[in-house]
Amino acid sequence: MANAFENAMKQLAEVAKRAPGVVGTEIVEYLHHPVRIVDVEFPVVMDNGSRTFFHGYRVQWNNLRGPFKGGLRFHPQVDMDEVKALAFWMTIKCAVVNIPYGGGKGGVAVDPKRLSAGELERLTRAFTRSIADVIGSDKDIPAPDVNTNAQIMDWMVDEYGKITGKIDYALITGKSLGNGGSEGRGTATGQGAWYVFEAYQKKLGLGETCKVAVQGFGNAGQVIASLFYQHGHQVVAVSDSHGGIYQENGLDIPAVITHKTSTKTLAGFPGAKEMSQEDLLTCACDVIAPSALENQFTKEIAPRVQAKVILELANGPTTPEADEIFAQKNVTVIPDVLANSGGVATSFFEWQQNKSNEHWTEQQVFEKLKGLMDAASQDVISIADQHHLTQRQAAFVLALKRIGEKI
Repeated sequence: MANAFENAMKQLAEVAKRAPGVVGTEIVEYLHHPVRIVDVEFPVVMDNGSRTFFHGYRVQWNNLRGPFKGGLRFHPQVDMDEVKALAFWMTIKCAVVNIPYGGGKGGVAVDPKRLSAGELERLTRAFTRSIADVIGSDKDIPAPDVNTNAQIMDWMVDEYGKITGKIDYALITGKSLGNGGSEGRGTATGQGAWYVFEAYQKKLGLGETCKVAVQGFGNAGQVIASLFYQHGHQVVAVSDSHGGIYQENGLDIPAVITHKTSTKTLAGFPGAKEMSQEDLLTCACDVIAPSALENQFTKEIAPRVQAKVILELANGPTTPEADEIFAQKNVTVIPDVLANSGGVATSFFEWQQNKSNEHWTEQQVFEKLKGLMDAASQDVISIADQHHLTQRQAAFVLALKRIGEKI
């Protein structure tokens, strides 16, 4: 299987081939090259007094539209190709949703579940010191991603303040509410995806009640599952990293969340059948929302997918080979660079609030978010219809045109 970065470059090449009269060759060449790659190794004092070196990355892909923007993930599988792909996708994503940012991404190769709270804090602060000279509120603005959260962002703000002698809350987004964070940021990715789904629902001929499967039951997965449930849809299957559960008539999502919170697992939920990840991806449903990691829909799995719509909350869950199969099967893929951009859009709102020393209500944040997501969805739909492209190809065309205007 191709790695995430190879998949990202295949997506770019596909758009250049499919829309040569719409997408300029100059911007395609620009987007093949990152502005800067930072590769660091740094020591952390462990609880037993020993020192362990960790490998960290920050890739700044493109800043033609504004400061680099992108999350930081702490995960054992973090490597340079993954971070490069994610930085590239962030560049596209920010342009699709039309916020004045470029794209970046970063991470540390570590399993944070194996660290104590003290070790996690020391690792966070050491990583912040190692990349401090390339980040800044008008230069590169990190945020949470896989296995990182508001507490980790707060530590980064504090450590950066110790280095510079001044606390700058606009340096980082996804902070805690008491530390310059924004209302609504914690649920923004799922909330934004819901607004995108609503924008597509009538166009795709989906009924008022859909059968939905959600792969990945972390923050974004729980939010989108809850929103589907609250609006009367049947969420028939959900899964986490250990496996999934299925109930033909729909799961009680609030009860599932309570069960997962108390037991740390989905297994054993009353009345539900346990299933594998592959079974979930190929189960009978109308909509699947992959909300975990990359490369979930492969050329092997895609032919067996029964869903009519794939709503990508994860980054890169569909390989280019699977995309081709879905296009042949008339399965609509609402791409990650649109569907999960609610997180970065709300990060932009947090940055605006920090810059102007304001604090908006959740209602204000979500009203602004709905406006951005609706507009982006309609722009992508229009380009897809006009140029006979898939939704992913149309999203890329929209982004490349907007970025190309800044050359």
